[in-house]
Amino acid sequence: MTTTDRLTARTAPRVLVVVNSTSSGLRRLERWLEEAGLDLDQRIGSEGLPTGLDGYDGYDGLVMLGGGLMPDDDERAPWLAQERRLAAEAIDRDLPTLGICLGGQVLAQVCGGTVKAKTGVPERGMTRISTTSAGTADPVIGVLAPSAPMIENHEDRITALGDQAVLLASSADCEFQAFRLGRHVRGLQFHPEVNAERLRTWDDAALAEQNFDLARMIAEADAHDGENTAISRALADAFAGEVREHAEVSR
Repeated sequence: MTTTDRLTARTAPRVLVVVNSTSSGLRRLERWLEEAGLDLDQRIGSEGLPTGLDGYDGYDGLVMLGGGLMPDDDERAPWLAQERRLAAEAIDRDLPTLGICLGGQVLAQVCGGTVKAKTGVPERGMTRISTTSAGTADPVIGVLAPSAPMIENHEDRITALGDQAVLLASSADCEFQAFRLGRHVRGLQFHPEVNAERLRTWDDAALAEQNFDLARMIAEADAHDGENTAISRALADAFAGEVREHAEVSR
């Protein structure tokens, strides 16, 4: 069977999911994306990544997750070099893509932006994200408009975007919360895959060293959990819709 035959025979659009840390998986996004009709090929970076996105089986979308690394931290995570190549291919093909936290930072660096370690104010827990005018009009990020509570967990951050990037959302302490490259490639600093319950597993002592009160963070996350869940689900559905549209056109 030829590659074309296999692509025609496959009914569910296929998405490559790059897992940069086994403790930072798809979580609730897995169920939502599968319910939206996507076939998820989850690959742990340390176990090897595909050589490209248009190979024997082909992919209709790409998701790159977080992982507590810098996007060029190749000594600690040798697979990041290949992840950057996959990100560059996705940008070049305008393949529907979500880069989350580290994944978004990979996209930013590949497109000529700057990412710096332990820079600015750390963001932990539920954070208000506000859309720009471009973000409000965006088919995916627009579900947050005019603002929405989303969960953050970072101290590394994007400090500049490349010229081709369009800023879609910001928070009070971090300008670059969401951006778009082309029409279908998006990077996020926040975590739509993480729910309020997850905060109960966070390290209280480590957070206290950064002057965060975990009990207060949990209470705030719980208070906004319904809104956060509805908007995160809408974001997942909007992304899945773009993947399905890409699959229909490419086949």
